[in-house]
Amino acid sequence: MPPRRSNRPPPPGYDIIEPIIDALENELRDKVKESNVNKRNTESIWPVHQINWQRTRYVYDMYYTYSKISKKVYDYCLKNKLADAGLIAKWKKPGYERLCSTYVINPQNYKFGTTSICRVPIKDRGENAKNAQDPTTGCLGCASGKDAGPMNIFGNKYGQNLAAVQVARETRMEEMEKRREARRLKEEEEERIAQVEEKEDANVAAAATHEQNDDDGESETDDEDTDDEDDYGPSPAAGVWAGSKKLEAESATIAEGEGDEDEGRPTKKLRSE
Repeated sequence: MPPRRSNRPPPPGYDIIEPIIDALENELRDKVKESNVNKRNTESIWPVHQINWQRTRYVYDMYYTYSKISKKVYDYCLKNKLADAGLIAKWKKPGYERLCSTYVINPQNYKFGTTSICRVPIKDRGENAKNAQDPTTGCLGCASGKDAGPMNIFGNKYGQNLAAVQVARETRMEEMEKRREARRLKEEEEERIAQVEEKEDANVAAAATHEQNDDDGESETDDEDTDDEDDYGPSPAAGVWAGSKKLEAESATIAEGEGDEDEGRPTKKLRSE
């Protein structure tokens, strides 16, 4: 039956494993309620052992292997039977790191005081026992060591390492978030560069327009000067004006001299006298 929790609230950090624990508890309830039609008597209790193993392995790995939960959360799971403390104690001993259940190593449960066939490495089995399963747990082989047994000891979803799956998913999400953030920063940098280039192009265009306006102003001034020359003619040279003034001065002097000579000169009538 599914474990019962205490009335005390779980410690901080329990939310990390809570979704998986709840899903496995619901799965166990559904399996217990299923009909046993067309099943062997021992096969009907396989899900109980398998889900208990998977839930216990999940808590064990999250604490010991990946350090994702605190000691308080770990102790809370053991105290509230969310993880099998006896099974974890066996996992800590050499040769029992993959043990499917404490049931299979109890000599009282098997004839001749032995253990289950799942504790025998596959390489040491006879040809007829290569694919043998424990009749109580459905384990294909949980002996430790290289090539001692299959990676998934149950050969189904309950033999999956949920802690490794969760950690791998979180790692992948972190990498995706980093790539998304890097892409966002790159787009912002490209947008900033585009804005700077657009501003520089606008400044260049404004400078070109200003220079063109200056050229047009100079052209208009040159046209006005040309119009003045056409209307009034070219300005006379300074020497021409200087000669004209000199001639006027000489003419005035001569005129004054002639006047004086006339006053001193007697008239014809007086001469005749």
